[in-house]
Amino acid sequence: MAGVIYVVATPIGNLNDMTPRMREAFEAADFIAAEDTRVTVKLLNHLGIKKPMISYYEHNLKDKGEYIIGRVLAGENCAVCSDAGTPCISDPGEILVKQAHANGIRVIPITGPSAVITALSVSGQNTGRFCFEGFLSTAKKQRLEHLEQVKNETRTMIFYEAPHKLLNTLKDFKEYFGADRSLTIARELTKLHEQIWLTTVGEALDFYTENSPKGEFVLIVAGGVFETAEKELTLDDVAHKCIEIMESENIPMKEAAKLACVKTAFSKSEVYKAAQNLRG
Repeated sequence: MAGVIYVVATPIGNLNDMTPRMREAFEAADFIAAEDTRVTVKLLNHLGIKKPMISYYEHNLKDKGEYIIGRVLAGENCAVCSDAGTPCISDPGEILVKQAHANGIRVIPITGPSAVITALSVSGQNTGRFCFEGFLSTAKKQRLEHLEQVKNETRTMIFYEAPHKLLNTLKDFKEYFGADRSLTIARELTKLHEQIWLTTVGEALDFYTENSPKGEFVLIVAGGVFETAEKELTLDDVAHKCIEIMESENIPMKEAAKLACVKTAFSKSEVYKAAQNLRG
């Protein structure tokens, strides 16, 4: 009988965010697939747990993924974790979960901290609709293509960024979103020097031009507000609208024409005559 894969969220900075279910999942696992075993061993030492570990990262996806799936199919349980937060989100573990589903392996989520949701919840930006954009590429061409795709996005956008890339990212944000676009910078979430700063792209760029960025960043960018140009209605369009109003409201054509011509370039009489012609 096949084992299971636990997808284990771990603290993003504060060990007090560890939950009993996280501990139970690590204890139930026969082995742990970690993004960086050097990071995960510190967490396990804190919990007093010893388990065999294997590293699972972008450049060994194929071989290690097949190896992990093989062990689970043979009956072992595996706990998957990243360095911090919920694994398999903008993370190589995504591929492992797909492989697990393809092989009929049960995947069990062990919920916990997520930098995306944590940052969004305190951002002061609109939270009803949002999109997670992950890390922008280090390659300029791919990075600019990514920003081109989202420059007209109306939902709140969430990006991850490393300190050494932050300044260039803010410069690109200014070009694609404008200096006045609202931006929340969430830095070092749940850690000693945590900072939540609701600002603008331009202000943030000015600040970090003068001050060297430190720590890990989540950038929450307000969605754009774009005016939608209304289609210029023709007399024929308004005449059809008049007939629709007349039939749906069961009112005389003259009254329907009066309603249909509101906020158009046509008079009630013009609409009435055109509607009569349409009706034959």
